[in-house]
Amino acid sequence: MLQPLSKGMIMARSPLAALGAVLFAGLLLAGCASQTGDATPTEPAEETTSAPDLDPDLGAAWLDNGRMIGLVTLGSSTCIPQAEEAVVKDGALQVTLVEPDADEPCTADLVPRVTLVGVPADVDPAQNLPIVVTGLDYRGEVELAGVEGLTPGDAGTDYLPSAGWATVQGQFVVLTWGSSSCAPVISDVAATGPAEVTVTYETPPADQVCTMDMAPRAVVTAVNGLEENSGVEAILTGGEFDNVRIPIYGVNA
Repeated sequence: MLQPLSKGMIMARSPLAALGAVLFAGLLLAGCASQTGDATPTEPAEETTSAPDLDPDLGAAWLDNGRMIGLVTLGSSTCIPQAEEAVVKDGALQVTLVEPDADEPCTADLVPRVTLVGVPADVDPAQNLPIVVTGLDYRGEVELAGVEGLTPGDAGTDYLPSAGWATVQGQFVVLTWGSSSCAPVISDVAATGPAEVTVTYETPPADQVCTMDMAPRAVVTAVNGLEENSGVEAILTGGEFDNVRIPIYGVNA
């Protein structure tokens, strides 16, 4: 049978109980302080992204009587970027380049190639035109000098060959029209007069099969040895061209 506690026994236990209570409370406070410190949110590290450097090799040329511009960039000859619809903003022609489908295989060469851009109706080809080009991991700026006498009009293209000087010394762009799957290939370019360039095309294979569309086909090439920088004409010969003479718009830089 349990005996009731005596007064002396109660007094002997009370200091131990009090000390245990104090120690327990201290542990609780320490635990709360630890949890509060661990829960302090940390600032996420800021991601720094830098824009790609300006492309020093970006070139531009007037084509098709001022209806088009040929942008010259360096890259794979088989994966030429396309241009979204260009707009005039902040006094410059804004162009966004779009890479071709990822499924298309690309050669690993590095050559000048041409992306065609339709010129908005409110652009005057006689005036200098700043051009800002952006795209996936791409940024470039160039000013295309105006050319007097270009008359885009409202009727659309006349499907005739044209050419324009780019912004690199001796470099120019030639635009022709025809099958998109059978673009003509240049075999030789030479200065054949003080202000005359002869562009010779390869003869296509007799068994070549071509689509029946009518598409713009642009290629960039270069010439040395001209005596004149303006008023230069190009003679297209060979292949599908029978000594077609056309002006090269602008001035050889």
